[in-house]
Amino acid sequence: MAHQKQEDRIHGKNRYLSRFQDYLGEFVYGGIDGSVTTFAVVSGSAGANLESSIIIILGFANLIADGFAMSIGSYLSTKSEKENYLKHKSIEYWEVDNLPEKEREEIREIYASKGFEGELLEKVVDVITEDRDRWVDIMMKEELEMAEETKSPFKMGAITFLSFLLLGFIPLLIYVIDYVNPVQSDLFLVSSILTGSCFVGIGFLKSVVTGTKKLKSVVETLLLGGAAAVLSYFVGDFLQSLIS
Repeated sequence: MAHQKQEDRIHGKNRYLSRFQDYLGEFVYGGIDGSVTTFAVVSGSAGANLESSIIIILGFANLIADGFAMSIGSYLSTKSEKENYLKHKSIEYWEVDNLPEKEREEIREIYASKGFEGELLEKVVDVITEDRDRWVDIMMKEELEMAEETKSPFKMGAITFLSFLLLGFIPLLIYVIDYVNPVQSDLFLVSSILTGSCFVGIGFLKSVVTGTKKLKSVVETLLLGGAAAVLSYFVGDFLQSLIS
């Protein structure tokens, strides 16, 4: 009994962890876009020597507009995948009901290509085709190579928006603090350090999602985010020199 309870706890924990990991990737990629694009806005504004109040306005405009656009894109993408899967599944049900011999032959061909033959092959075909739902599931996986999208479109959109806001706010944090209570620091330097730390954390989480080496993922995220910031800074500086 104690062993069974321990197994239940482990399986319950694994299910919770699995659900968390399902959405971790979306959190990471939303956070990458949020922090990189907002820091690019901050860098371009700093290069143009804009006032802190303007940087805050531009930064928050980017957070809300781009974050919302990204969340809508994530929602629609996930929803479209679910709808596409259901559409093809309904077609497979129709074919199983109306073209059973053709679909049965397709099952036979699929498993023959896997090395089944003779009596064993026929037995496999019989077992699969005696259950309509099992039959369609096999056709979806083996013939169409489609897997059902289990993630919620609403949750995907919400997580994208939340991560974009949370991590995208980091480059603006020191500017907001300075606006409320002026600090004696180089605001852009502090923002760069905070954002760099954010890139390190995101890179680490990205390595968990992709299964790549942690150091490689961290360095890659730092380089890409830094490149975007440097480019934006010099563009801002160049444009400012043109107009002034």
